[in-house]
Amino acid sequence: TYCVVAPEHPLAARLATDEQRVAVEEYIETASRKSDRERTENKTKTGVFTGAMATNPATGEGVPVWVADYVLGSYGTGAIMAVPAHDARDLEFARAMDIAVKEVVRPADANENYESPAEGGEAFGGAGVMVNSANAEVSLDGKSTAEAREAMLEWLEASGKGERKVQYKLRDWLFSRQRYWGEPFPIVFVDGDTNTPVALSADDLPLELPPTENYKPSAEGEPPLSTVSEWVNTTDPSGSGKPAVRETNTMPQWAGSCWYYLRFVDPDNVGAPIDPEKEKYWMPVDMYVGGAEHAVLHLLYARFWHKVLYDCGVVSTKEPFRRLVSQGMILGEVEYTAYRESESGEWVPPARAGDEGVEAVSVSAEEVQKKGNGYTLVAAPGVGVDSRAHKMSKSRGNVINPDDIVAEYGADSLRLYEMFMGPLTDTKVWNTRDIEGVHRFLAKCWRLFEGGLDDSEPTEEQLRELHRCIKKVGEDTEAMRFNTAISAMMEFVNAAQKWDTRPKEALRVLPLLLASYAPHIAEDLWAQAGEGESLAYEPWPEVDESLLVASTFTLPVQVLGKTKGTVEVPADCDQEGAMAAVMDDEKLGAMLEGKDIKKVIWVPGKIINLIIPKKK
Repeated sequence: TYCVVAPEHPLAARLATDEQRVAVEEYIETASRKSDRERTENKTKTGVFTGAMATNPATGEGVPVWVADYVLGSYGTGAIMAVPAHDARDLEFARAMDIAVKEVVRPADANENYESPAEGGEAFGGAGVMVNSANAEVSLDGKSTAEAREAMLEWLEASGKGERKVQYKLRDWLFSRQRYWGEPFPIVFVDGDTNTPVALSADDLPLELPPTENYKPSAEGEPPLSTVSEWVNTTDPSGSGKPAVRETNTMPQWAGSCWYYLRFVDPDNVGAPIDPEKEKYWMPVDMYVGGAEHAVLHLLYARFWHKVLYDCGVVSTKEPFRRLVSQGMILGEVEYTAYRESESGEWVPPARAGDEGVEAVSVSAEEVQKKGNGYTLVAAPGVGVDSRAHKMSKSRGNVINPDDIVAEYGADSLRLYEMFMGPLTDTKVWNTRDIEGVHRFLAKCWRLFEGGLDDSEPTEEQLRELHRCIKKVGEDTEAMRFNTAISAMMEFVNAAQKWDTRPKEALRVLPLLLASYAPHIAEDLWAQAGEGESLAYEPWPEVDESLLVASTFTLPVQVLGKTKGTVEVPADCDQEGAMAAVMDDEKLGAMLEGKDIKKVIWVPGKIINLIIPKKK
């Protein structure tokens, strides 16, 4: 029922009639001072009628043309045909400007109580049944949305009013750069015609950057390549002999990174992007791991690039990646802010942060203490402190240099800490002091092997603890639960430290489990275990499932619902055997001697609860 052009659209001012020109120009000027984000987030719709009318090609009816800032010039063509009954933003605008709302799609399950957008209801954007959609030549009424779309396309093509077209939408991408480093564009401009780019032939590829000692723009502000005249000046690639000049802008290095995964499959192929047989064997990529920002940019462009290559027949899959895992961001260390009165220097609570005469003061972690869910000042225990972790950035000064961590703790400690911080996909807060924990764990591993391993036969319990660890680390690593896999190795090392012996058969497996997480120390431990070749050539250890079934278990013993102790009983123990074990226990037996046990609550394999009357 109306059209909208963005304020920055070249037609916006030209369409204005004399009566509306001042209003339109003022509106365009006001909109130019807003960012795209402000315009899209603004809930209040504004706009100005240009005074011009467009013609609906299907009905011949006049359609008013408006200028409104909720339409962006960077989105599509910067001009829309509004359908307010079926788009929430269009409906908001139509109601704000008192423009007619016409329903053309009705939900298939609509009943007599359905309130259409034209009657005050909400915009309906789903598939349904067409209504109010007919002219003298074609009627869409009663058709499903899909059927109507096809019928409308056929009518537009048959009547010469339009044609089918697939429209791709890609986030704005500054692909052409005015710098030296980047892929040069393989195009030239022949005989001074700068409006008609001519592509190089395949025989002239690849086009490589020329060697130069000057990477700065020219004195006239042209890109650095423009100063390399022997490279810029060439001839028409078609063989006409006419002079030509090369494009001096470069691509942003993404032209290669968008499809690098294909070259991993076939890196030495100079005749094609990838061998079709190798592509069919290896592609698509099983898993893509990247942070949120990386996924928004590289993943978006890689998928778009891949779909173009699919349409060209270069690849056989529509999607390049089977699975996406977005790793969480690691934030900088927690920053603490306290507040005090400027004149008196007295500390005040964060609630007074905006008061006149109150200043914010950055305090160190040593100056605060944990209290409940927050922090208070050590110097003023009753005064709270604001605490927050921010994204690492040079401007904020909270970037952690990994070189410093490696120098103090080693690369293995850094790797291990990053994976131990929490689930891979969670946002996590960096704390340098916490690296001490994983550093101590690696020291324990070293001490476990330092004195040498012996050839003693491992006990069943030692083997059981080992295979529990193998199973847990294997499953969690496969599922990318790295933090819990590390916890399982920590538990195993703690248990092994208490062993009376250091059986090689049980401990030689630990470096194999640790290698994915701390590869350097794992290689050293492997050598200390007496193994010769690198563990990189060793298979992943197999789990002996029979050892995971314990022959005994620890049974909690309760009296009136309160745990009083535990006893070790056979795995297939029944109630009678459990009671015998309880009475045989020195501590529990003495406590229960002479007591009148009224009832025994027995949960096999879980717990035994004894009911004894309380003393009156």
